[in-house]
Amino acid sequence: MTGQGIPFYTVDAFTDTPFSGNPAAVCLEIDALPDRAMANIAREMNLSETAFVYRAGDGGARRLRWFTPAVEVPLCGHVTLASAHVLLREVGVPGPVRFHSLSGPLAVHVEGDRLRLDFPANPAVEAPMPAGLAEALGVGAGGAT
Repeated sequence: MTGQGIPFYTVDAFTDTPFSGNPAAVCLEIDALPDRAMANIAREMNLSETAFVYRAGDGGARRLRWFTPAVEVPLCGHVTLASAHVLLREVGVPGPVRFHSLSGPLAVHVEGDRLRLDFPANPAVEAPMPAGLAEALGVGAGGAT
């Protein structure tokens, strides 16, 4: 993207006090940005995560991706809230804000002066106990020892 700037914001999530909370970087309008460039930007920002928000598609949902300084991650709550904050309060997008992500669809709703994120549901499934876990916990087949 030679000669073009990338709109970006730094947001302190989970607070109303500047320079506190959980900092995040949010980059907008990155539809043509290659993955390598996103990784480099996240490394340059040097925050726990940097969000990359695509333009709205059909139905108004936007693709959302998160990068740490080292890798892309499938989900990050505070940066999703920071991204919604930027879209709602800085850009003026009407709520709720809907995202498509590696973790599935996400929605952020406005509730007064707060934002609420609907996390993806991962129902619990029964699984066999890993080898050595019972011994490590000091329990036997019949319960506590």
